[in-house]
Amino acid sequence: MTSIGHPESHRFENKVVFITGAARGQGRAEAVRFAQEGADIIAVDACSEFSSTAYAGATRDDLDETVRLVEATGRRIAATVADVRDFDGLSQALAAGVDAFGRLDVVIANAGICSGGLSWEITLEQWKETVDVNLTGVFHTAKAAVPHLLATGDGGSIVFTSSVSGIKGTPFTGHYAATKHGIVGLAKTMANELGEHRIRVNTVHPAGVETGMTVSDLHPLIAEYGSTLGPIYMNSLPYQILQADDVASVVAWVCSDEAKYITGAQVPIDLGNLIR
Repeated sequence: MTSIGHPESHRFENKVVFITGAARGQGRAEAVRFAQEGADIIAVDACSEFSSTAYAGATRDDLDETVRLVEATGRRIAATVADVRDFDGLSQALAAGVDAFGRLDVVIANAGICSGGLSWEITLEQWKETVDVNLTGVFHTAKAAVPHLLATGDGGSIVFTSSVSGIKGTPFTGHYAATKHGIVGLAKTMANELGEHRIRVNTVHPAGVETGMTVSDLHPLIAEYGSTLGPIYMNSLPYQILQADDVASVVAWVCSDEAKYITGAQVPIDLGNLIR
């Protein structure tokens, strides 16, 4: 993981942040970034393999490393192995963290998986597992968290991790794109419902991020069709890939008071990939 510089600000002093998929990648970077800015962290990760993906799942050792990095900042963390598909287990992990730290202020629904295939060739297993993790898992996260945000009573911020595939139709990711579009609709609705409570709901849309979740299973398809579909994957800025801490910096800004008037937005972190 690329080291994350220590931010000068402490925008989240004495706040509590709940992050799913926190064992590595974007979730770990976000946990460390919020901790550096003064927050205590409630972290969950499934720490398991997924049958439809071509890359290795996160492990308990990965989650323990997130714990180590957060504690190195001087902040507290409650880390639990919990799967976002299991509403009861997820809710219990969150409730235990809120009991320990006394409040909840920010929710980052980050957990997600990805696999590839032509839309009509995606297996039923691929479709179900992707929908269960990426869409139902985000709904579970929000459903579990909102009562705690309301109980805290100080407003708050919810961010769903979407993708450039949540705005455009990237080939070979029909199931993934469907889920990432789906959480945009959920975020917009919740932004309208929660606005009166000063709870903001936004989505972030990264282009490719260098994390443990790769899409190497897409490469043969991209190689085969690259001559005709290449422009769909091109970035206008001269960078090939994001780092997880790049995403964490944007997410922290979206959740801060500096963005307190922004809700229901789709925030691109796309290297110019979405320019039309």
